[in-house]
Amino acid sequence: MWSLETLGRQRLSKHFWMREFLYSEIGSFHEISNIPDDPDLALERGRAFCETLLDPIEETFGRIFLRSGYRSARLNAFGNAHKLNCARNDYPLECHIWDLPEVPVAGASIVIPWFADQYSTGRDWRDLAWWIHDHLDYSEMWFFPKLCAFNLTWRPNPQRRIDSYVAPRGCLLRPGADPEEPLQIRQDRYADFPKFQGISYPAGRS
Repeated sequence: MWSLETLGRQRLSKHFWMREFLYSEIGSFHEISNIPDDPDLALERGRAFCETLLDPIEETFGRIFLRSGYRSARLNAFGNAHKLNCARNDYPLECHIWDLPEVPVAGASIVIPWFADQYSTGRDWRDLAWWIHDHLDYSEMWFFPKLCAFNLTWRPNPQRRIDSYVAPRGCLLRPGADPEEPLQIRQDRYADFPKFQGISYPAGRS
């Protein structure tokens, strides 16, 4: 039996602990606990998510801001029912519920302050999207207008899909498709980014 204190102290990766992902504004305001039904499964998937995606981002750009992390199935369903920006529990791109037995996924909505500062002066969100695409083994990204926050998702079999509510809105890259922009043009977009830290995704793989 996991205690909440013990669960929160579980280290997911070099830079992240589970406690950071358990905080929920919806849960706090509406007094709904945000505790996994299957803590071991949530930890397993959370570790894969953080080690594969969040650690190399933080080591490259500096501290990440977690806007929305793990959500229990009960909390997420409440948020969806009350129109609090939560997708349905059975929505195929829902990434916040890490412990649904038949849905191997983990994700979070994050902000990269280094890029948010540039985005606020007019930088194109696609510069960051293509950087992640060319360097990391992500499954989905979904970008939002405020602070260029985006959902970032890990799956054992990545879809490699990019969507956005920021202009140009819609699907930038569909699963299995090749980017419309060649690798060199994508690399020119992010040539001024900090030097990548971590295990890089194979260059040029679409």
